[in-house]
Amino acid sequence: MTIHEPLFDGLTAQGVAMRKMWQIYGLAWVVYTCLISAVMQIDNVSHGHFNFHDALLVFGSILPAPLLLSLVWPLSGYLDRSKLHTGRMVGTHLLGAIVFSVAVFLLNYLIYNKLLGTRKEMPLAMEVWPFLYYLMMYGVIAGTFHGVRASIASRQQALAMSQAQILLTAAELTALRNKLNPHFLFNTLHSIIALVRKDAMAAEAALFRFSDMLRYILDTEKSGNDHVTLDDELQFVRDYLDLESLRLGARLQVIWDVDPRTTGITLPALSIQPLVENSIKHAFNPRSQPGKLTIRSHLNEVERKLEIVISDDGPGTDSQAIEHANGMGIKTVERRLKLAYGEVADFQINTAPGQGFSIRFSIPLQLP
Repeated sequence: MTIHEPLFDGLTAQGVAMRKMWQIYGLAWVVYTCLISAVMQIDNVSHGHFNFHDALLVFGSILPAPLLLSLVWPLSGYLDRSKLHTGRMVGTHLLGAIVFSVAVFLLNYLIYNKLLGTRKEMPLAMEVWPFLYYLMMYGVIAGTFHGVRASIASRQQALAMSQAQILLTAAELTALRNKLNPHFLFNTLHSIIALVRKDAMAAEAALFRFSDMLRYILDTEKSGNDHVTLDDELQFVRDYLDLESLRLGARLQVIWDVDPRTTGITLPALSIQPLVENSIKHAFNPRSQPGKLTIRSHLNEVERKLEIVISDDGPGTDSQAIEHANGMGIKTVERRLKLAYGEVADFQINTAPGQGFSIRFSIPLQLP
């Protein structure tokens, strides 16, 4: 999704809303006209006949009103853009209502009295009622149009805020990913340097493995999409563990428990490797005896989630030590998942002194 798509979608939605509004406007006037025509024909129908001529006259008398009132829509837009004081806006609409009422009244008078000669003379007091009725009609339509404009403006504002939030989230995700890349590079190069001092041949093999890992990162950057399949992410982790095994040897025992149904699910790149690296750093580097690292993926079909567990049998730690830790790998991964999936993402750490270290996270399914 490009940053221009939300704006384009907003303009399209506005056009759809406008078209729907005018359809409702036209339909409402048709229903209103039919209702008035039916009321006017009650006496005729009660006597067993229907006067089409009178029905057409009703349509003709009402037709000028919706046509003239449609002009209130651009007027309401002008008043909203002008940011007029409420009093001036009401005064403008009052003047518009008077002009509308006089115009419709005169049109009906000319049509029925001068052209058709069907209009009967009525007392002046009775002539005032249609005029007041037109004033009220104008007020209802003007209020409705302003309400529609307010609703559209509110939706556009919400869309703009949503777009700004999307851009902010994307920027933060990019920043977090950019933090992980040099963090990974520094730590991996440090491991290779340590390997050079012990075994030059193994260090050479490690550099070739490292080049494959760099290609994974560069390909992800080039694609512009930081989501990869779990299979690709796990292959990256395997390359990393193969590199570390050159240094750690038999001390590093890896248990893979990968559900084949999960390999095609997508997740943010570098979501698992920093967590594995954390175990390497704290569970394997400080001690000389062998240890077990378990990498597990599970498909939670009930909640429609991918669950990943990274655990080791190292020394573990307490919760306060985690909160005050200076490392950025775990915190960055957790933040990225929260930004990408919101509260739907779950991230849990289970550890205690002498009881190993386990990280479990779950994200909603996203198939490629």
